[in-house]
Amino acid sequence: MTGIAAPESAAGRRWLGRGALALALVAAGFVAAEATGALAGSGSAGAGESNPYHVTTAPVRRQSLVSQTQVQATLGEVGSYSVVNQGQGTLTGLPSVGTVVREGQSLYSVDGSPVVLLYGRVPAWRSLASGMTGRDVAELNADLAALGYASRASLSPADYFGVATATALTVLQARLGLPQTGTLPLGQAVFLPTAALITAIGQTAVLGGPAMPGVVLLSATSTTRLVTIALDPSMQGEVRAGDGVGITLPTGVVTPGVVSSVAAVATASQGGSGGSIPVLVTPTHPAALGGLEQASVEVTLTTDQVSRVLVVPVDALLAQASGGYAVEVSGPRGPRLVPVTTGLFDDAAGMVQVAGRGLAPGQRVVVPSV
Repeated sequence: MTGIAAPESAAGRRWLGRGALALALVAAGFVAAEATGALAGSGSAGAGESNPYHVTTAPVRRQSLVSQTQVQATLGEVGSYSVVNQGQGTLTGLPSVGTVVREGQSLYSVDGSPVVLLYGRVPAWRSLASGMTGRDVAELNADLAALGYASRASLSPADYFGVATATALTVLQARLGLPQTGTLPLGQAVFLPTAALITAIGQTAVLGGPAMPGVVLLSATSTTRLVTIALDPSMQGEVRAGDGVGITLPTGVVTPGVVSSVAAVATASQGGSGGSIPVLVTPTHPAALGGLEQASVEVTLTTDQVSRVLVVPVDALLAQASGGYAVEVSGPRGPRLVPVTTGLFDDAAGMVQVAGRGLAPGQRVVVPSV
């Protein structure tokens, strides 16, 4: 921020809305106190002990301030998936609900052979063999490289099934106890975007029962949990990808997170009026979420910040009859009023950015004392 202006941040507007009456009352009290001489000597903490106006002083500081806003949000899984079988035979193995299956591991078994989970958004729809190209081949090559069976450089072009792909696939098949053919028959692998947390077994999926192509055997969700905010469109310019946030869980625990994306376009509300900006937040420490999979949370957003500015407690502001604010600065010759302009309000710290002629760090301003 360059220069001082009237409070423009959302936090500043909210504070002024809540505190206008309080400031007026404080101002009236101080005017009355000054008229009776009650503020004489208020530069010390014990000032005002002999009158009803209990005050103390606080230093003028130079420091950084942030403006924060709390918004409601939802913690949940990134996505849900249906595991569709493409092989044919007898079901001989199924995972338990709650099992997490990762890249290169067996999801279930048909005729005693494991069906492996590979990562990719294009579902398995054909057998893959040498000489073929396509997005599904690119997914297979990426998986083989991620699992350490080949280098990305050897799997080039990335969407081509070459000798390196066949060799790496043979190693994977050997590890899983599959026939080492160097090809990927349809039904030997399932492609899902991420690791799968098994949430349900299909109604027709029974051990010893038939495994039919096109049948949903399992339901699963991603193991990645994100926080989704339906942001008011008026705040879109105040939140950016990469911003740090605080996530308050239902238990009261606060854990950090990072804004991963801010949509450019608002989504319409269910009633067809208004709308909101979808914002995704990635928790920095997923383990801090514990077993929470779906929950309402509160996110603290930093909407503005300033560095190395003069600040005083918000309680030091005195509303002036002519408009604007002043602070009461104590000194050896007694207190004096210094008109100030306000900038950023930091609600959490109870501080406000100010600028006024003659105001300097180290001076002490009068504030109410409890």
